[in-house]
Amino acid sequence: MIRTRRHWILIGGSAVVIGSGVALAQSALVSAFDATLPDARGISRFNRPGTITLLASNGAVIQKLGPATREKIEPGKMPLLVKQAFIAAEDRRFYDHNGVDIWGIGRALVRNVRQGAVREGASTITQQLARTVFLSQDRTITRKLKEAALAYKLERQLSKEQILEQYLNYVYLGASAYGLSDAAWVYFSKTPDQLNLQEAALIAGLPPAPSVYSPLVNPDLALERRSIVLNRMQQAGFITASEAEQARTSPLDLKPAIPKYFNSSAPYFTSWVAQQLPQLLTAEQIEVGGLKIRTSLNLDWQKKAQQVVRKFAPFNTEGVIVSMEPGTGLVRVMVGGKNFSSSQFNRATQGLRSPGSTFKLFPYAAAIRSGVKPEDIFVDAPRCWSGYCPKNFKNKYFGKISLADALKNSLNTVAVQLQDKVGFDAIISTANQLGIGNERPLGKYYPMAIGAYEQTVLDMTAAYAAVANRGVYVKPMAFEEIRGPEGNVLWSRRIDGDKGRRALDSEVADAMNWMLQRVVTGGTGAAARLDDRPVAGKTGTSEGARDLWFIGSIPQLTTAVWFGYDNNAETKSSSGEAAWAWKQFMTTVKGSYNIQKFPPKPVLNRPFTGPKKQGRTTTGDAASESNGDQPFSSGEPTTVAPGAPPRRYIAPAGGPPVDENFRPLPVQ
Repeated sequence: MIRTRRHWILIGGSAVVIGSGVALAQSALVSAFDATLPDARGISRFNRPGTITLLASNGAVIQKLGPATREKIEPGKMPLLVKQAFIAAEDRRFYDHNGVDIWGIGRALVRNVRQGAVREGASTITQQLARTVFLSQDRTITRKLKEAALAYKLERQLSKEQILEQYLNYVYLGASAYGLSDAAWVYFSKTPDQLNLQEAALIAGLPPAPSVYSPLVNPDLALERRSIVLNRMQQAGFITASEAEQARTSPLDLKPAIPKYFNSSAPYFTSWVAQQLPQLLTAEQIEVGGLKIRTSLNLDWQKKAQQVVRKFAPFNTEGVIVSMEPGTGLVRVMVGGKNFSSSQFNRATQGLRSPGSTFKLFPYAAAIRSGVKPEDIFVDAPRCWSGYCPKNFKNKYFGKISLADALKNSLNTVAVQLQDKVGFDAIISTANQLGIGNERPLGKYYPMAIGAYEQTVLDMTAAYAAVANRGVYVKPMAFEEIRGPEGNVLWSRRIDGDKGRRALDSEVADAMNWMLQRVVTGGTGAAARLDDRPVAGKTGTSEGARDLWFIGSIPQLTTAVWFGYDNNAETKSSSGEAAWAWKQFMTTVKGSYNIQKFPPKPVLNRPFTGPKKQGRTTTGDAASESNGDQPFSSGEPTTVAPGAPPRRYIAPAGGPPVDENFRPLPVQ
C-alpha cells in the first residue's frame, strides 16, 4: 500500500512539474510572439499614411489633409442604435467571441459554398480593426494569420466597447468619410446622435464595399444593402418587425455635405504652410503622415481680416492683409485675396507688386545709419537726376524741410536725394538686411528710392516688423510645433526656429519708429490712427495708384494692407483706403495686447559717412538746379553705375516709359 501510494505521488508530482513546464513554455512562447505584435493600447493615436492635421495657435482645427478621420466620437458617446446596426451587419457574435469567430467562419464557408460565390465574410469587427490599424489589405495567408493574432491581442488589451468605438471611428465608409461621424455628416449632414434607424442601417451596410454601396453612387444598391441590415437587426432582436418595415420603405433622404475640415478655413495661409513644410521635414516624414502641426495662425483674426478685405477693398480690387509678431516672426494672419475658390493665387506670398512709398523705409533707414539726423534740412523742389524727374503727389513742394517732415509727407524728391547723399550701396545693403532684394536683386537706378522694384506683401511686412522690433529681423514663420504619429516633437519653433538677427542698430530703428509715428499722427497715414496707442506706419501708392499700401505697427504686431487689381489697372483711389482698412482690422485685435509705447526718439551723434567715390558722376539737370540749392548744402554728386543697362521706368504724371537717359521706350 505504501509503495503504491509513493508511486502515484511520484507520478502526480512529475505530471505537475511537466505540466507547469509546458504551461510556462507555452506562456513564454505566447509572450515572445505577442511581443512582436503592436501594442493595441496605442490604437487611439492611429493615423493613416499621409494624414496631416493643421491646427491654429489655440489648437482649433484649420484643416485635415489626407485619409484622416476628421471627427471622432468621444468614448462612451457612441449611439446604441448605431452600435446595434454595425454588430448586426458585420459581426452578430461580437460579444461572444475572443477576436476570431470560429462559428462565423464555418457559417460563412457553408453559405458561400452553397451559393457558389462570396456572399458573407467571416472577419470579425476586431479583425477588421486590427487590419485597418496595423496591417495592409493584402489577401495573403501571412496577413490573415497576423490579423487573427492581433485580434486576440486586441481582445486581451481592450474592452469590447473600446474595440467597437475605435472600429466605428476608423472604418472607411466611402465619399472620403473615415469613421461614423464623418459618414453621418457626408451623407446626411447630421451628427451620429441625430441618425434615425434607416440612416444608421444604410451607413452600417457600407464597409464591405463603400464605393459600390454608396448612396451617392448607386442609390438602388444602397437601398438593397440597407434592407439586409434591417433584416439582420430584426433577427438579432434589436428592432421589431414593424420598425424594420417602416425603415425599409423610407426614402434615402440624402443631404450630402463636404467632410468637415476637408476644406481649409484659411486656405491662403495653409497653401503657404504646404510650401514651407518640406523645408522643415523630410519627404519620408511627410509621407508617413500622422502629423499634427500647430501653426501660428489666429483663426479668429483671420476671419476678421477676410471680412475687412471683402468690405473695404475699393472698386472691386483684390486685397491682402498680413499680420505678424515682430519679436517671434509668427504670422498671425494671412489673407491672400478675396475668394480662394475663384483664385488660388496667393497675393501675400506670390504677388510681386510695386511697394510705392512704403519702400522709403530703406533709404531713410540707410540715411540714419550713415549719420543723417531727422532734423537735417533738405530742399524739396522739382529736380532731375540723369533725366529722371520724380514729382511729389499733386506737384506739391515744401522747399526747405526736415528729413522727418519729408517722410511724414512722403516727398519723393527727398527720398531720391538720399540716394545722392548715402549712395545706392548703403540703401541696397539696408534693404538686404531687412529681407528685401536678396532673391531678386535691387538695381542701382534712381526710381528704386520710391518703390520701382516689386516686392511681396509678406516680405515688406517682415521688413517693417524688424524696425518695430528695434532692428532685429526675424524670418516670417508659420509653425509653432510639429508632432509625429506617436506624439513626439519633430520640430519646435522655440528650439529649431529662427532666433532673429541684428539688421539695424537699435537707435536707428528707434529713430525710424519715431518718424513713422509722425506719419500716422499728422501725415499721410492719419487714417490708421488708433486712439489708445501709438502706431508707426507708412502709406504707399504706386504710379497710377495701381497699388495701395499701408504697413503699420504697434510694438507687438505689424500688419500690412494692400489693395490693387491683378491686371495692374489703376485703382482710381488712394493709400488712405488701405490705412483705413488697417484701422478697421487693428481695432478688432489690438485688445489682445497691452498698451505699449515705442522707445523715445534717440539722441543721434553719428558722424556722417558718405558713399565711396566710384564710377562717373553727374550734377543732374542744369535747369532744375538753377536755384543753387543742394541737399544738405553738401553738393554731393550723384553716383551712377558705369555701363548700366537701360532701365524701364514709368515717367511721372502719366508720361511714357523711359530709359535711364530719359529716352522713350515702347509700352509692353
